[in-house]
Amino acid sequence: MIRFKLVLVIVWALLVPRLGLCAGAADNAAPLVIGDTFTIDSKALGETRRINVYLPPGYKESPGRRVPVLYMPDGGMAEDFLHVAGLVQISVINGTMRPFLLVGIENTQRRRDLTGPTENEDDKKIAPRVGGSLAFRKFIRDELMPEIRGRYRTTSETAIVGESLAGLFVMETFLLEPDLFDTYIAIDPASGGTTRSW
Repeated sequence: MIRFKLVLVIVWALLVPRLGLCAGAADNAAPLVIGDTFTIDSKALGETRRINVYLPPGYKESPGRRVPVLYMPDGGMAEDFLHVAGLVQISVINGTMRPFLLVGIENTQRRRDLTGPTENEDDKKIAPRVGGSLAFRKFIRDELMPEIRGRYRTTSETAIVGESLAGLFVMETFLLEPDLFDTYIAIDPASGGTTRSW
């Protein structure tokens, strides 16, 4: 029993100072900033949209530096933005990807914005509103892209990336407006969400 108490006292003596250091470290915490967030009052969509922007390492410190832009539907903080920004950051740091702005577009009505027009009743059953991709594309082209060019130092090179329904939107955009972006990346695009054929 004495040996157990001694071990307990030694563990406690070693642990207490470490707990104090942890508490002190929390007091000195600083915000983790990887970019900007702002809103746009969209006429094309008739609503306010939240935009999240990842800034590559060194962007703010290099006033003459211009970078390409990667647009990302499903780009909300509770959607794909943070993990994609993390992957981009690591890839830029280790040299497997060149620096660029990542522009995340937060969803309000995902199925409305990312699906094309349809007259098929089965398509209309997947959500209260579907088929708004034309308006969403207009928002990106006429409102978001000019806003990004005005706020940030960018090159003329643009790309769009999307997965699932956003991948479907990327494919539709490539087929309907191939000159809107320089690069299109559709990851596992949804094909069962609508029966629209191009």
